[in-house]
Amino acid sequence: MDMDYEDRITAPEYTAADAENELSLRPHRFDDYIGQEKVKKNLSIYIEAALKRNEPLDHVLLYGPPGLGKTTLAGIVANEMGVNFRVTSGPAIEKPGDLAALLTNLSEGDVLFIDEIHRLSRSVEEVLYPAMEDNALDIIIGKGPSARSIRLDLPHFTLIGATTRAGQLSAPLRDRFGVIFRLEMYTPEELSKIVCRSAGILGIDLDYDGAMEIASRSRGTPRIANRLLRRARDFAQVVGEGVIDLKSAQTALDGMEIDELGLDLTDRKLLTTMINHYNGGPVGLETISAAIGEEAVTIEDVYEPYLMQIGFLGRTPRGRVVTPAAYAHLGMAMPSGNSSQTNPEQQKFDM
Repeated sequence: MDMDYEDRITAPEYTAADAENELSLRPHRFDDYIGQEKVKKNLSIYIEAALKRNEPLDHVLLYGPPGLGKTTLAGIVANEMGVNFRVTSGPAIEKPGDLAALLTNLSEGDVLFIDEIHRLSRSVEEVLYPAMEDNALDIIIGKGPSARSIRLDLPHFTLIGATTRAGQLSAPLRDRFGVIFRLEMYTPEELSKIVCRSAGILGIDLDYDGAMEIASRSRGTPRIANRLLRRARDFAQVVGEGVIDLKSAQTALDGMEIDELGLDLTDRKLLTTMINHYNGGPVGLETISAAIGEEAVTIEDVYEPYLMQIGFLGRTPRGRVVTPAAYAHLGMAMPSGNSSQTNPEQQKFDM
């Protein structure tokens, strides 16, 4: 049975099912935030300097794959600065008036967090520019020849934008951020610490080997690690002895059809379809989409990034290709002379 994208436990995007648990697990201070050491160190310095000058922090842009903690970091910044934290998203701000209402309700020094900031409309961006640069809001009153512009002063605030697609940000918007950080995927060791911390908060019995097993199959993403932890708890309570040890974790993850590298049924289906039907590639994105019954944009945004990160999928001028490493992982023989043996230079091309 095919699995809908929304039901994939390894999907890194935020879902309604994550809401209650994720909020309780989010750290509120840098001391509790595990991983992203360079980002934490620099942000701490910038915050301390801003506090000493009695100024708001400069505008911050956080980018990287979903599920790595961009929203959590923004909340920590607000806590460390001792100010209010206002949250919204790019799609929620449909027109300039929506943004104006948000900005005029801010207090001095507040942090405004806009998730998916790359999805702001151009008309909304135009209103945001003077707000970021001059703490002012330009409003047009009236229409036609009688229209006039008035400028409203805004309180000093910090905008924190988050995006999974930094390349889609317009240059004028990107240039107005004084601090830009990329969040990196987490190591299994970092994820095991996150899993242990979450287990303590949720009251789950977990040993080190069980934590490492969950961490190693979490695709470098804390959100997925916490999701797998909750499902492993279910298996441990029903078919185990209530403690998530190595054997219990393996049983749970194997039951969810998540292999030792974090690939699920859909990932393997994508790779095996390319191998069995198209000799491993090159094959176009639209062709893959039709073959596995997924939208092309979902394949490109959701499935491909992790497969490319672990070296199982490559992009060439002629299409996508399965790499020798994927053949080895799937236990499938690679045909001689297969064109999927690409070199690193070819993989730089994006179809």
